[in-house]
Amino acid sequence: MKKRLKVLMSVLFCILFVVGCGQKGNSVDSKYSEIQEKDFKNYLEKVDTEYAHKIALDLGEFKQNQELGYRTAGSSAEYEAGKYLEKEMKNIGLTEVSADEIRVDKWEFEKANLIFKDKSGNEVKSVLGGYQINFDTKGEKEFDIVYAGKGTKDDYENIDVTGKLVLLDINQREEWWVNYPTLQAHFKGAAAVIVAQDGGYSEVDDKALNAQDICGPDYAPVFSISKADRNVLKEAIDNGNTKVKLDAKSKVDFDQKTYNYIGKIEGKDKDNIIVYSAHYDAYFSGLQDNSMAVGLMMSIAKAMVESGYQPDKTIVFAALSAEEWGVSNTRYDWSTGAYRQINEARPEWIGNALLDINFELPAYEHETHDEIRAIYELKNYLTDFSKLVPKVDGVYKDGIEVVAPLRTWSDDFSFATSGIPALRNDFQDSEFMKTHYHTQMDDKETYNEKALKFHQNLYGLLGIYYDKTAVVPLDFSNRMEALKESINAEMNKSEGTEYKELIAESDRAISNAKEVMKKVEKLNQDYKNALVNNEPTDEILKASKELNSKLLETFKYAESNLVRLTWEDEPIFAHQNPQTNIEALSNSKGLIEKGDVTKALDEELYKVDNNWYAYSFDKDVFEYFTNYVINAEKGKLMWGAGKVVSHRDLYDLINSLQEKGDGKEYSAELEIISKSIKEEQEILKQTVAEELKSVKEINNLLESIK
Repeated sequence: MKKRLKVLMSVLFCILFVVGCGQKGNSVDSKYSEIQEKDFKNYLEKVDTEYAHKIALDLGEFKQNQELGYRTAGSSAEYEAGKYLEKEMKNIGLTEVSADEIRVDKWEFEKANLIFKDKSGNEVKSVLGGYQINFDTKGEKEFDIVYAGKGTKDDYENIDVTGKLVLLDINQREEWWVNYPTLQAHFKGAAAVIVAQDGGYSEVDDKALNAQDICGPDYAPVFSISKADRNVLKEAIDNGNTKVKLDAKSKVDFDQKTYNYIGKIEGKDKDNIIVYSAHYDAYFSGLQDNSMAVGLMMSIAKAMVESGYQPDKTIVFAALSAEEWGVSNTRYDWSTGAYRQINEARPEWIGNALLDINFELPAYEHETHDEIRAIYELKNYLTDFSKLVPKVDGVYKDGIEVVAPLRTWSDDFSFATSGIPALRNDFQDSEFMKTHYHTQMDDKETYNEKALKFHQNLYGLLGIYYDKTAVVPLDFSNRMEALKESINAEMNKSEGTEYKELIAESDRAISNAKEVMKKVEKLNQDYKNALVNNEPTDEILKASKELNSKLLETFKYAESNLVRLTWEDEPIFAHQNPQTNIEALSNSKGLIEKGDVTKALDEELYKVDNNWYAYSFDKDVFEYFTNYVINAEKGKLMWGAGKVVSHRDLYDLINSLQEKGDGKEYSAELEIISKSIKEEQEILKQTVAEELKSVKEINNLLESIK
């Protein structure tokens, strides 16, 4: 088998590289390809799917809830899993293995069992899933339970839930996150909420439970129930069986310690690093999310060590804690471990880390093409590299696509927003997200060895390829092109913004970025020449360090000043927020003037900031989840700090229109909308002016490089 593998790999690389193995050309590129081919072959012969799979299965054995699993932020299960990984890093030959302490809010979820009688009087035990809340029944405790639909303000009319459990249906993908109906119930006096997924998540099976980050306070208790058990319980409630027993223990402790585990393959350059990362906390057993990702990372590390690869830069492998959740009572409660690793435990990574390769859900074929999701600046480089990745029969028949920008759902966003170029294997648009994601059925049955092998090939080779690149290949032209494309010229012209100047300055940045890339490519070519001719590289590496420092400074500035978030956590340019609001407000004004309030509500007003929630929840709930973004201290917001552009509060307007309906008198409401449009127009002018200033500074930085 080994001999056959070597023959296949030899044939493979003859095909992959532009200069074939049978050609004896003396060009630098030809000789460099031979050097690179050797490193690639040695790695591919050593990388092992069985080892990666074993790591994942072992991680699944660390659990705090004996029936369901869970290894969550700061918990005993997370700690034990981390110590296992620390030992394994040492076993495979990584050096300077360390446990980096960070602070998180700790969550231990021990149990939640609901006992009730079905409509026929038979006792049923339902095992519930948990959220990050404080609730301890201290054994079985009897409650009354009521059903309150979707848990909106209207659902509570004529229902007393004081001291009771409340059963709710929820669709977190298409309607709202669990925090809104949970806090609504809490403010109504409920003892706790039990939610069943009504589409959106957990669609794999009616027995599937779901878990998510709560994005809310610890004192509003909520648990999840399977759709199958929900149906039995709902029938019982409808038949008058409203007495239930709950035996639950869920505990949040604030500001506790946990650990991120770091191991290295030391390079010639001990300062500049390439980081591989994967989080090791999980809901349930979390095979794909994220045990297989840790297995993938560890298998790449093991193969690099065993192949004898000698990196130029130091390669760091980081098993990160508290990705799923790590801080209570904030909208941005996930990716805590990564954010605090970079900004607190290892701030020296900022300015020295040249790349983060982050892994999520990698042993599953999410689409017929594989996606690398990356920062704008790496898109061209990764597209070129992707042509070198060996195919694996049976997966990803449509090849590799590189997409940008990064999204907020994983640790790579924390790296990028801190100034470290980052990418991940993408997963977010997959059907898996609707079916298995964050359920107990993300288990060994989902394992796809071929998908894992493909990612071992792709990301192991990428690390080697990037390591031999002297200067980070950050091309800022893609970000500037995206900025230009996002500008609504007609609207900006009407509002009198400096959009033309912004477009012109963006064009100048594109030109400067291309000039900088010529310099980057020349220095990288000089480095290749030196490697091939066995010449000293000290001067080249010194020049590359200086250039890398300036490029990373420019990247960090671009991330800090040009990346903003919608109220639903989607990355945007700042001017896009007022553009969206102005369009929605203007369209709604026209509809209301015609008396068509229903259409204004159904099609326009919900698009303005977070006002979708004004339709269905009481004002105190709406204001709570608005203010904890606007008024929170920076430490609570972490990677989301300063990212929301503004807030337009339309709660009273929307509720007034809902009450009036179509065909009434709306002068007061139209006055509010007109005032809101004018204020959004000023925000648009301000954001465009700020972006213009930022792009000018980016040009200054680029011009200092070229």
